[in-house]
Amino acid sequence: MELGLAGKTALVTGGSKGIGLETARALAREGVKVLICARREAALAEAAHDIARTTQSQIETQPLDVTKIDQVETIPAIVREKLGRIDILVNNAGTGTYKPFLDVTDAELVDGMAINFFAQFRICQRIVPMMIAQGGGCIVNVSGETGIMTLNPPFLSSCTGPAKAAEIRFSKVLANELAPHNIRVNCVIPGFIYTPERFAKWEREMAKRALSAEAAARERAQWSSNQGARDTRWGTPEEIANLIVFAVSDAASYINGAALVADNAMDKS
Repeated sequence: MELGLAGKTALVTGGSKGIGLETARALAREGVKVLICARREAALAEAAHDIARTTQSQIETQPLDVTKIDQVETIPAIVREKLGRIDILVNNAGTGTYKPFLDVTDAELVDGMAINFFAQFRICQRIVPMMIAQGGGCIVNVSGETGIMTLNPPFLSSCTGPAKAAEIRFSKVLANELAPHNIRVNCVIPGFIYTPERFAKWEREMAKRALSAEAAARERAQWSSNQGARDTRWGTPEEIANLIVFAVSDAASYINGAALVADNAMDKS
């Protein structure tokens, strides 16, 4: 299938690990010039080297904390300097807090909204004028399954779920408003995706201890079984990256305002 992405440019937030890294890699393979952003400069350098090694593509990097409004304000200038224009925006930066409602601190509540919903809103506000001026573009906001369903313990998401739900609704509203400007906006909703960094956070908050590889595999199988998952296989960042790349491609030209769920048929009843 011809995706029509060669020669385009893309900004991917949270691009040093997991879904963001694999999205940047997949875009680079399609001939896209990619700028990845994340908080840690060392992790960005490692990611850029890894992508260049596997794709022969040059990856631009920029340290960025999406929760800091002063840093978000610099994004248009960074994009102009490193990409020249912006055809694709992938708002992937995000996190989850998996604690009982009464244990969530105010700082965790504020940070959860800031790194998830607020960051997507603010970055879109700064990128969209550039897309309008150049005649169009594509945006994918990455959300999560807690935005569309209530999960059973230990996936407690009173803090994360509302932020993820806001991302989904925001994407739909933004798609409607920007359609006259030839800008498509879609929201990708991953199910259980295994990345070492995210699982380590789940271990700290839910298992309350570090797990061996064997114990971690048993815990993941049990957790997914508790959520009504059809089987115990967790998805990979590469599988979500493939969906994101399709969503921003010419092959998906009629897909706009969609909530694209990739969760291996989890039971949402």
